[in-house]
Amino acid sequence: MNNKMRSKRVLMNLSQAELAKKINVSRQTIVLIEQERYNPSLNLCLAICYELNSKLDELFWRDKENE
Repeated sequence: MNNKMRSKRVLMNLSQAELAKKINVSRQTIVLIEQERYNPSLNLCLAICYELNSKLDELFWRDKENE
């Protein structure tokens, strides 16, 4: 699960639906990204980062040893 993205979203007091609306995607898209069942485009990753006031590597970078 993309715990970094979910944690940041919760910390900012945003529901999945609210984040989805801000970046013009469905709530289900956010659910799937957080479950790592959907690989978002770079543009979508950047939109998420912008709304969550985060850098790309903070939310989406994975270390090899953690896979």
